[in-house]
Amino acid sequence: MHPLHPSMTVEEAVAYFSPGRAEVQEVYSEANEFIGYLTIESISLAMQRGELTRPIREFVVPEVSLHDQEHHASSQSQLHAFFQSPICRIIFNSLYDGVYITDGMGITLFINQAYQRITGISEDEVKGVHMDLLIKQGIISVSASLETIRTKRPVTLIQTIRNGRKIIVSATPVLSSSKEILYVISSVRDITELIRLKHELDSQKLWRQTLQKDAQFPNDLGLENVVIGPATHSLFQLAEKVAKTDAKVLLQGETGVGKSMIAKFIHSRSARSGEIFMELNCAAIPGHLVEAELFGYEPGSFTGALKSGKVGILESAHRGTLFLDEIGDLPLELQVKLLKVVEENQFMRVGSTEIRHVDVRIITATHRDLATLVREGLFREDLYYRLNIVTFDVPPLRQRKEEIVPLLETYLGKFNEKYKENKTMTLECYEWLTNYQWPGNIRELANLVERLIVTTYHDSIDVGDLPSFIQQVFPLSEPASLKEAVARLERSMIAKAIHSHGTTRAAAEALGISQSAIVQKMKKLQMRVENESNE
Repeated sequence: MHPLHPSMTVEEAVAYFSPGRAEVQEVYSEANEFIGYLTIESISLAMQRGELTRPIREFVVPEVSLHDQEHHASSQSQLHAFFQSPICRIIFNSLYDGVYITDGMGITLFINQAYQRITGISEDEVKGVHMDLLIKQGIISVSASLETIRTKRPVTLIQTIRNGRKIIVSATPVLSSSKEILYVISSVRDITELIRLKHELDSQKLWRQTLQKDAQFPNDLGLENVVIGPATHSLFQLAEKVAKTDAKVLLQGETGVGKSMIAKFIHSRSARSGEIFMELNCAAIPGHLVEAELFGYEPGSFTGALKSGKVGILESAHRGTLFLDEIGDLPLELQVKLLKVVEENQFMRVGSTEIRHVDVRIITATHRDLATLVREGLFREDLYYRLNIVTFDVPPLRQRKEEIVPLLETYLGKFNEKYKENKTMTLECYEWLTNYQWPGNIRELANLVERLIVTTYHDSIDVGDLPSFIQQVFPLSEPASLKEAVARLERSMIAKAIHSHGTTRAAAEALGISQSAIVQKMKKLQMRVENESNE
């Protein structure tokens, strides 16, 4: 057994005080330098306080008496007597976390009150029963105690109880001087409850603002719920202040992060909120048509033009707000005309020599680095500085994890109403999606929720319903066992193969297995198998 290190937990250190070993143990640093002593008295005190997860460095003393150093642990019968004693029951029942104790054969000796509260399993049901039988009866899905007995090492895994609750079990062996397992002590936490509490705390950090409840703001901007988390709080504070002016605003950030929503928020908070908000994506229209759409044109200006001519978006947005998305894609020749609008509030329609005046607030956005485009000669420097009075750098959704669950709830409500459904997500599904990187940001999130609402057959959306390319995300950082590690590797390889090749048949061929084998594995791993009847 390795020497004690200060970073070990009290729970891990318990095994070092098994029968036949000294009641005083030396503690060494990672560099193998002597630090001090850990005594059985300090371990017992820590257990009484429920401090099983605290590092032992807090209980190390620099020196102990000679009597303590020479005193040895009680015999195996005395240790057994302790586990059967009233004091043991009092100590373990005082803990908030569940405790499950088996002997070295895997037979249940004791469960505390917290375990019964968390799982709904009574002591009468399991005391004296072998863990194998509990698995066969469906009371638990797997046993950390049996895995610990098999490996003689601490084991942590996720266990499903018969009522569907998920718990995280950490089992630690108590070894004799001959390295035989005398007992297995397991600490138990309700992972479902942990996830719920985590998301409750996340929600408490958020400021949700319903703009439609305020009569002075227009209700047609799609701002039913603005979710503001720690990563965007200062951004919206600045937006609120800047909205009171007509200063030009440049929004920078990846595609789908919500730049359009922020532009609408600024408009709704401005003195122009009662006027029109118009939007033009400069990258969505061919370059030769952008000018006509933006500035309008006179009758007969070009082939295909309307005989009556057309009023441009700029002119239509008079006294309101014009949002120019993907401004970095605006052709250079049009940047000159836009500069005149920005500087002098005037322009000319295509095919006209008449100067028209317009009063409009311009907000621009881009996912490109405009400063780099300026250096490369692809964007006018004078226009860049005119548009860049106030810059907002909108963080990607992967840096705004606190906002993911509220956004999922918002879009669940929206699409449930749209498709006349009443679907919810499990806490495990929320946790899984919180750990996803969201390369497409909020746009991808909304797309996924709508897809799940439409394609799932049951009212509760779980991890198994998620697309295969998302299912390779793992909320737990380390596999709890070899079996879980293999399952994770299989899930990841299958997910990547299907994402790359599109169908189970092509993915199976790439992985060197049959299609029936890959389908069976996906079902076993609770991965969603798409309908491929068109193959």
